[in-house]
Amino acid sequence: MFSLFPKKELLHKDAQHKIVESIKEAESKTTGEIRVFMEPNCRYMDALHRAQELFANLGMEKTQARNAIIIYVALKDRQFALFGDIAIYDKAGGAEFWKGAAAKLTGHLKMNEVAEGLCNCIHELGSALATHFPYDPAIKKNELPDEIVFGK
Repeated sequence: MFSLFPKKELLHKDAQHKIVESIKEAESKTTGEIRVFMEPNCRYMDALHRAQELFANLGMEKTQARNAIIIYVALKDRQFALFGDIAIYDKAGGAEFWKGAAAKLTGHLKMNEVAEGLCNCIHELGSALATHFPYDPAIKKNELPDEIVFGK
């Protein structure tokens, strides 16, 4: 099913644009940051470990309020993970919040609704960020790029 995409393109340009616009909209209401990282295969057995590695590699722990979130997806392996920095993890509701967000994304991915699932997940995570870290003009706006990061 994913073989419809060219090797270097995991998502069509329209889907990429839709996801990036969702990130921009979510971040407009918060000081938090959301990144999406996609690759065909997960290098580890556990997608959460890969998400943690990428979080560090992308410098996401360097945000001023420590409220960044990464959504990691390995499309061909059908794995994903949500990882939030220390300040947002507990404030959003701890493990139950993250399990709920993951369950909703799982439902979309099972139906092959990758872009829709990611956009909905971004919206949900963005709402949590906006609740606990509302927009503050004193904090540098858009500390991290909004573009989707694609791995090999």
